Amino acid sequence: MAMNYVPLDKAIHKDLKLSTQTNFAFTQNTHLAAASIREFPQIAGAIPMVFIKDEQTGKHHTVCVLGIEKETNLFFAEDRWQAPHVPMNIQRYPFDIRPDNGNLGVFIDDASALFTEDGAPLFTAEGEAADLLKNRLEFLDYLANSERLTQEFITKIVELDLLTEIEIRMVNEAGERRAITGMLSIDESKLFDLPEKDVLELHKKGFFGAIYALMMSLSQLNRLVELSNKTASPIRSLQIVNLAAEAAAAAKAEADAKAEAEKK
Repeated sequence: MAMNYVPLDKAIHKDLKLSTQTNFAFTQNTHLAAASIREFPQIAGAIPMVFIKDEQTGKHHTVCVLGIEKETNLFFAEDRWQAPHVPMNIQRYPFDIRPDNGNLGVFIDDASALFTEDGAPLFTAEGEAADLLKNRLEFLDYLANSERLTQEFITKIVELDLLTEIEIRMVNEAGERRAITGMLSIDESKLFDLPEKDVLELHKKGFFGAIYALMMSLSQLNRLVELSNKTASPIRSLQIVNLAAEAAAAAKAEADAKAEAEKK
């Protein structure tokens, strides 16, 4: 179903009711989800995270990798979410905060199947926000603040040139090989080579925890392999490759071989 986000308006939506039961089935065709810095520690223990770059805007984003194939979410199976943490940008649906006449406003996807006749009302009979809506608005405020901090973090990471292009190499059960590109991660060697002043700034901003959470989350690729066993296309193995490091190693091997040949 196509999404249709509109500004939340108590006059228009006074009778709207939201289901309090969700299994997150609306994510089953989503292979990437935005990751917000305040939840990095929780995500790192469940879902791999990477950076992607929007080629149209030039902006970088941190995202959860929910599946290897487009429109396939391995974390939704057997009619339920398959991890101890659900990304906040999934939890907030069908609500969102978006620009509205120069300010940020609360929007809803009024085409969402989560709005049901037997759900809980968003507004009281007097037209005030019901407890459910108040809780959602508090969550949206928390998420908006986290996303502002996320952008500050990403801006600093890009400024310090800490990102490197990575590739995920997949082998399926049939032995077929594929390379998934378009992702970036923290380059540990660049991190170790940072000048002391930059290390101190990252420490004071509290960004080192986020950096290591992102790096550690890549170990959760094995989770994707495990979850793929519940599908018709099981994955045999996934390997992360730092393309710059691989190219440097290949160049060194070639130079060493050439130097060895010249000795003979």
